[in-house]
Amino acid sequence: MTLITVLGGTGYAGAAIVAEAAGRGHQVKAVSRTAPEAPVEGVDYVAGSALDTAILDQVLPGSDVVIIALSPRGDMAGKLEGVIESVAQRLQGTPTRLGYVGGASSLQTQEGGPTLWDVSKEHIPADVKPEIETGIWALNFLRATPDTLDWFYVSPPENFGSWLGTPSKGDYALGGDVLLRDEDGNSVISAADLALAVLDEVETPQHRRARFTAIH
Repeated sequence: MTLITVLGGTGYAGAAIVAEAAGRGHQVKAVSRTAPEAPVEGVDYVAGSALDTAILDQVLPGSDVVIIALSPRGDMAGKLEGVIESVAQRLQGTPTRLGYVGGASSLQTQEGGPTLWDVSKEHIPADVKPEIETGIWALNFLRATPDTLDWFYVSPPENFGSWLGTPSKGDYALGGDVLLRDEDGNSVISAADLALAVLDEVETPQHRRARFTAIH
């Protein structure tokens, strides 16, 4: 049994990861400032903020995997970077893996080509750009960490969010640093199916100190 701690465990991606991990029989801690709408049986829900170092000191020790599934929105804007640095510092040199749920903008639009951010940033609303920039920063930060930190970064596809109402299919297609699209040109996945990819990576690591993506 693996002890998986999810920071942001009641959000769109985080809650799906928590549910999938618990369903596979893992021990799960879900850390969030908000209570879950539908608690998953057997999950240890910890009320608190990842900005609180006392909370990190409480939940991180003993974890086999720590997954950051926080959104840098609202009062978290400009603060998630500090959380990532703090967690990475705590896990460096330990056997605990760090997972990060980021965004799609750092993905290349084609092999060796520009990133989605490069080709779209001029058209993105100003209030959305800081969130995207945090995700790009996080990937660059993790890539620059010492080899003693075992991490993975998962980029959802171009269209990912609770507002889309994306149905789950129970499977996924896996990719690396290039944005994936299906045969109809769609780049989308549900939170539940992204969670399948995340838990498969937790159980059978294929992307050590690397990023991957997944679509339907």
